[in-house]
Amino acid sequence: MFRHPIGKESLFTNLAVASILSTVAGMVNVVGFLAIQKLTTNVTGHFAFFIEAFDRFEFWEGIIYLYYILFFLLGAFCSNLLIEWLIRTARKYAFSVPVLVEILLLSVTGLWMPELMQKNSDAIAFLLLFSMGLQNAMVTKISAANIRTTHLTGLFTDLGIELSQWFFYHSIEQKKKLSNSIKLRFTIILFFFAGGVIAGLVYSRLQGLTLLLAAIILLIGLVWNRIKKMLS
Repeated sequence: MFRHPIGKESLFTNLAVASILSTVAGMVNVVGFLAIQKLTTNVTGHFAFFIEAFDRFEFWEGIIYLYYILFFLLGAFCSNLLIEWLIRTARKYAFSVPVLVEILLLSVTGLWMPELMQKNSDAIAFLLLFSMGLQNAMVTKISAANIRTTHLTGLFTDLGIELSQWFFYHSIEQKKKLSNSIKLRFTIILFFFAGGVIAGLVYSRLQGLTLLLAAIILLIGLVWNRIKKMLS
């Protein structure tokens, strides 16, 4: 699953990757909001908050939103840098290593969240945004830009376009390709929602440790991928 050649995945592999990573993104989204009332899976809202602060001439207050955006960008940058290096040196680990990095980041954030909330809650946002930038770049690379898992705006746009195309595509091949793409979009939406619901239900008891559940889901994906590889 995390070792397929770029752009060569089957529908089953794409659905598996999408379900696991979108569940994690949904969980991170809810945990970030409940813990520190910040958006931690995308940067669209942060641009709006920055402009609002800028319009009020509160420049220093707006700087923090630029930091949020920067950490998401930095996560994407580091993810692709690591993938490109591994493709050239240890190709079979090119996508599993970034997943391990994300597991580590989510685990550390979850375990240290009480201390971070007391000392500097923005550090939580930085770590989660970096993790989601890393994940988004990784899944974009592994799926040849067919999958996005950390935000839904573009996803709903793509879904709306593809649903409208259903009325105009007539060949069996076109219908099959379009159907697979629509299934993928619905899978991401469903599991993002499911991840958010799970996080919302358990956060009151586990608090930041909810992120450990997200890390465990990623770890299960890696283990399953390893077992599948051994049996094939």
